[in-house]
Amino acid sequence: MNLEPAAPQMNAPDTLPERPRPLMRELPSADPFPVEALGPVLAPAARAIHDRVQAPTALCGQSVLAAATLVVQAHADVELPIGGKRAKPVSSYFVTIAETGERKTEADYHALWAIRKYEKNLRDKYDAKRLEYENDKEAYEIARRGAKEKAKGNRLAAKAELDKVGAAPIPPLAPMLTSTEPTFEGLTKQFHNHHPSLGIFASEGGQFIGGHAMNEENKLRTASGLSELWDAGEARRVRAGDGASVFPGRRVALHLMVQPDVATILFADQLLLGQGLLSRVLASAPESAAGTRHPRPEQPETDQVLRGYGAHLLQILERPLPLAAGKSNELEPRALPLSQESRSIWMHFVGHIERSIGPGAELEPIKGLANKLPEHAARLAAVIELVSDINSAEVSADNMKAGITLAEHYAAEALRIFEASRVNDDLRLAHRLLEWLHRHWKGSAISLPDIYQRSLNAIRDQAAARKLVTILENHGWLTPMPEGTVVAGQRRRNAWRIVRGD
Repeated sequence: MNLEPAAPQMNAPDTLPERPRPLMRELPSADPFPVEALGPVLAPAARAIHDRVQAPTALCGQSVLAAATLVVQAHADVELPIGGKRAKPVSSYFVTIAETGERKTEADYHALWAIRKYEKNLRDKYDAKRLEYENDKEAYEIARRGAKEKAKGNRLAAKAELDKVGAAPIPPLAPMLTSTEPTFEGLTKQFHNHHPSLGIFASEGGQFIGGHAMNEENKLRTASGLSELWDAGEARRVRAGDGASVFPGRRVALHLMVQPDVATILFADQLLLGQGLLSRVLASAPESAAGTRHPRPEQPETDQVLRGYGAHLLQILERPLPLAAGKSNELEPRALPLSQESRSIWMHFVGHIERSIGPGAELEPIKGLANKLPEHAARLAAVIELVSDINSAEVSADNMKAGITLAEHYAAEALRIFEASRVNDDLRLAHRLLEWLHRHWKGSAISLPDIYQRSLNAIRDQAAARKLVTILENHGWLTPMPEGTVVAGQRRRNAWRIVRGD
């Protein structure tokens, strides 16, 4: 690439050029994921997945914790020792933030294998049940037609004959526990004939966040519906065509793995912040493992640990669900209280959080999430309790402490993510452009047309390019060059030298 030399810049002998200034304040390091708090079933599994996949430990921890939540959420609600001992679902919504290449899909594959196997078992049984149902349904319709014909013209007789026929057969439940990107409308449709405990799991969570469920038309409906399911384990659907439906006794767990840019869209969304969905989300953004992974044999115990973990979850999945009387897919979970010592620990945590959310206090920037941290802690403690012993009568003190440790991790990560989401959109795009210039542009100078014709798709015209150039110039990353400088074989009216740092 040919460049006409710029006029030399003379500095005073005792001065040096000012170094470029960072576009954004550097975020603190990720809070280490407290893997030991996951307990005797999930902690070894998270470490084994980390050993096999070499994904960040936090990513592995999120995956097994979300899988366990789906597996146990149908069996008990955690009883909070306030407000008349109100029992709340143990469901949680997890978001893991990681770049492409962090092996998100592979980690989720190992965390969810028991659930996939159980779904296969359901599918194997479904075909036979479906045929039996279709035959029963056909026989039922024939019998109703016969009853109507027999009592033709006599209302009371018709009713008596139809009563003899009885209720319509119930279709078998669809053999699926998880989906990747349902709209809330689609989710409520599933509640008619699906299992009452479902999961939304996506190793490419951008499909959900950028998909139909979260577009401008559906975003509020999806957020409100997910919030209601988190709060009460209940979904409501109102449509002009088929009226209103209420689905009590439902549980939904969620785990989305998203790239940082997608996470920024999610956590900077003012509608979601105001509506409250984000205060129900537990997010972790681990440091990248790229550059630290090396080919090596896995530990001898890794395979055995993962097999035992999956077999344990599968055993819980195969237990009969606690259903409401006369219902095929409406849950009636038992209440799981906190032990006496757990209640004391939990109440102390409630007081600590309240002191931390006042004006200027540590958790004020994430006050929405912080207000729910005690409930998050209790839900997490209950999941760890139940996955260890599905028949447990109460949440132990040790597991309550573990739930609080996990909740504090999510609070620390939320503070980091909140800081990142506060960055001005133009500044964020300027940062992406600077990364592109440093990584992909081989020349030492750049022009406006090069930026809006060859760089990021988000920069589509000259005005947008000029705005970003001004930001980079003001921060010292671009310096103007003389008119007529040749860049990429073209003589340009405006060109800038790229400062590449040390």
